[in-house]
Amino acid sequence: QVQMVESGGGLVQAGGSLRLSCAASGRTFSSYVMGWFRQAPGKERQFVASITWSGGRTYYADSVKGRFTISRDNVKNTVYLQMNNLKPEDTAAYYCAAKYGLGSSDPYRYNYWGQGTQVTVSS
Repeated sequence: QVQMVESGGGLVQAGGSLRLSCAASGRTFSSYVMGWFRQAPGKERQFVASITWSGGRTYYADSVKGRFTISRDNVKNTVYLQMNNLKPEDTAAYYCAAKYGLGSSDPYRYNYWGQGTQVTVSS
């Protein structure tokens, strides 16, 4: 089992940057595919990015491609989401998640979730 705590959210102006971190506990962190999702009020949870256990492959939603970068440090048991050129439509609660096996953009396939961190982008 793995427990995760996100940090790094906040209020930023459009065009600005934030880096989210997700610190995970557990000895098997490196075995998990890690993902970032976001959820705005009244909307469904949306895939943002995922990264394979080795960090060798990354996947992004079209809406963030070229602006966001997911990475992981298996020594520090941490996954990151670097967000550049933020837009007001990026405003949401951001969650990290973990799953075994293959990567997926389906939130229902993820086994473990953090509590979320709020990102607000002002215009």
